[in-house]
Amino acid sequence: MQKNIDPAEGIVTYKILPGEYYVTKENERIETVLGSCISACVRDPIAGVGGMNHFMLPVDKNAKGSAELSDANRYGNYAMENLVNALLRMGARRERLEFKLFGGGRIMSSMTNIGWYNIGFAFDYVYTEGFKVVSQDIGDVYPRKVIYYPLTGRVRVRRLNAMHNQTLADQENRYIDNIGSKPVEGDVELF
Repeated sequence: MQKNIDPAEGIVTYKILPGEYYVTKENERIETVLGSCISACVRDPIAGVGGMNHFMLPVDKNAKGSAELSDANRYGNYAMENLVNALLRMGARRERLEFKLFGGGRIMSSMTNIGWYNIGFAFDYVYTEGFKVVSQDIGDVYPRKVIYYPLTGRVRVRRLNAMHNQTLADQENRYIDNIGSKPVEGDVELF
């Protein structure tokens, strides 16, 4: 995760990458760039807390129960649980959480349609858990840059042009190749 101050707005900005999430109560912004990945921007407007995650794959199919419920947010099932739990620890209430979903693009026709599976997972998770989606920009063929302001809930999305597709596809493929070689670590609390 990279932290800097945006020169145009003068606001602290956290840039998250696949497998990361960030939660705040401060007047900050969170940004990421998505191809087939999904980001959920989630906030509790009353508690004044919000955050964003970024995940590459929908679920860890090799999980065998609570002994292995840790995965450093490589997969949507962990990324969503960790984001929601971090928000709850900072004072959010489940019934007030608002979800905004982004990404899941098929940025290269030669790539598998992992974005479609990510979209399906994200909506299944949100509706199974009883949350509400208040906005979305998902699917299609575009990579996206997402800038989220957790305190206000404002989101800016820029659909990137095709010249960024190959670079983003290469980054996603490297990330997928590295997932299997990284050790399972971290904790997740299911509720």
